[in-house]
Amino acid sequence: MIDNLLQNVNAYFQRNIVNNIQELYQYPIKLIPLILDIAIVVFLLYKFIKASKKTRVWQLLKGIVLYIIITALSSLFHLRILNFILTSFLSYGVIALIVIFQPELRRALEQLGTNKLTKFFGIEKDIETKTKEDIYKILIAVEELKKTKTGALIVLEKDIKLQDIIDTGVLINSDVSPQLLVNIFVPNTPLHDGAVIISENKIMAAACILPLASDNDISKALGTRHRAALGMSKETDSIVIVVSEESGRVSVAKEGKLLLDVDEDNLRQILLSNINGSDSGIEKIKRKINNKQNDVKSK
Repeated sequence: MIDNLLQNVNAYFQRNIVNNIQELYQYPIKLIPLILDIAIVVFLLYKFIKASKKTRVWQLLKGIVLYIIITALSSLFHLRILNFILTSFLSYGVIALIVIFQPELRRALEQLGTNKLTKFFGIEKDIETKTKEDIYKILIAVEELKKTKTGALIVLEKDIKLQDIIDTGVLINSDVSPQLLVNIFVPNTPLHDGAVIISENKIMAAACILPLASDNDISKALGTRHRAALGMSKETDSIVIVVSEESGRVSVAKEGKLLLDVDEDNLRQILLSNINGSDSGIEKIKRKINNKQNDVKSK
């Protein structure tokens, strides 16, 4: 059976590969569909391997590859009895694969008629749309942390990558969810002390260490979280959200400036206006917050 397989491979090589190379010399324009053909096959193979690693299919695939290698070696070294047993079972391999992979095959066929197919090919939601959804999830989490006066420090990465900061914490690499964000900052849990880094629409890491602003840059009445937030905003273009555990008030650090007592509407405006790198109007928001605080004092 192995000899027949080798003959078939050789015949295919002669009929397709060699003939195609000869045709390319005569008609170079045919190189375009060939490159496209190879690119599609490599892409599909990459996606299949990537998806398989997350399921039990990967272990079975490794077993199948090992089985084929042993069968080939038994033929090469003339181990006739072993080769006979292995090739006998190999004949029923296709049926066995269909039975073993039945749930996975059914799920793949179901996805052909759904929008999950776009996810398989890597065509995710529009980045801007997903970022907006993540912002509203962050807002929900911040409001919950504010209500319970749970201290929090959330960093939103922009153009400057924060891998060196991510490396100081514990890798999470999870989708953004309000429940996870709130749970991370629960007091006396392993990850609550430090900052959460949100990068590329993922909660990349928690318990990260941020650079601190100097004493001259910030009021001594403010704590370490505010100092870290301001220091981070001075060294990077990221936006840092702080929830005070003493008062529950929310602050935002951006472009080396710290806005204190930011309400939900202003926080939403700051985050949404930065999706495409547009001006946040931070000075306008700062004046608005100051006016609001002055009105409260005057009353």
